[in-house]
Amino acid sequence: MGTCQGRLPQTTKPLCHEVREKLRSPVIIFVIGGPGCGKGPCCARLATKYNFYHVAVGELLREEVKKATGNSKAIKDIVLRGALVPAGYVLNLLMDNMLKTENVKGFFIDGFPREISQARLFEEVVGRLPNIVIVFDCSTETMIQRLLLRSHTGTRADDHDRIIRQRLETHYTLSEPVFTYYLQRDLLRNVLGEEPSEIIFAKCCSVVDDVLKGQSVQA
Repeated sequence: MGTCQGRLPQTTKPLCHEVREKLRSPVIIFVIGGPGCGKGPCCARLATKYNFYHVAVGELLREEVKKATGNSKAIKDIVLRGALVPAGYVLNLLMDNMLKTENVKGFFIDGFPREISQARLFEEVVGRLPNIVIVFDCSTETMIQRLLLRSHTGTRADDHDRIIRQRLETHYTLSEPVFTYYLQRDLLRNVLGEEPSEIIFAKCCSVVDDVLKGQSVQA
């Protein structure tokens, strides 16, 4: 349960030395947490404040679903089961999006990695770790309430009770190894996702400021 391979391509595009070098300098911050934890809106605000590029992996996948391609139905089927798209396919989408930009100071990667294979594959393909990983801690009850409230807008096909609960089960099953992976590397920073949005934003800014200070010292 959780990861689903479907019929999607499993391979990941290799990155040449020049591309790896392009991704070596920018600050890369992963922001992860369960569905409905509030990471998306916060990332958008952070990207504006710091003039970073916001990449929402979930949004990239939803855009793929809208395309009339051989992969769109497979992705839609996976999403509606509350499962995960194969790591290689997700990383290809992420890399394509990141490499569209020029002279970017940093990236907020929203909703990645969601499983340990994504974390390891990123490091293997890109040749580096993120600068920091922010985790939004939020209770199951709060996330369910938020997602059901959002479902009334009708903007997300996966915001329905059965799918929500499967998405949360997938998250809890697969996220713990990710947390451990980055905790062991002293990269994990926890933010309580149930506090008022301004407090959450301020705490995230404090984490980012510490990263930028470290970059300045190294420079």
